[in-house]
Amino acid sequence: MTLEQFTREDGQLARRYEYDDGTVFAVDFGTGGADAAVDLVDDTVIVVFEDDQYEIDLPETAKGAHTFIKNGVLTIEVEEER
Repeated sequence: MTLEQFTREDGQLARRYEYDDGTVFAVDFGTGGADAAVDLVDDTVIVVFEDDQYEIDLPETAKGAHTFIKNGVLTIEVEEER
């Protein structure tokens, strides 16, 4: 699923920030999201939150992705291929 599908289906608050050298996605899981875990496998972000697991596909043009969760906010940083 894409980030847009994930946030639309599950009602998560998300923001996308465009920069010259890449893009940052931020998804707020709320206060309960502090116990969530994130992993990056190839071009898929895997989030485990409570009893649910979500797989978010990164754009094909993404490279050098980094992910982390802090205070219930998932941050995905990707560099854009030029």
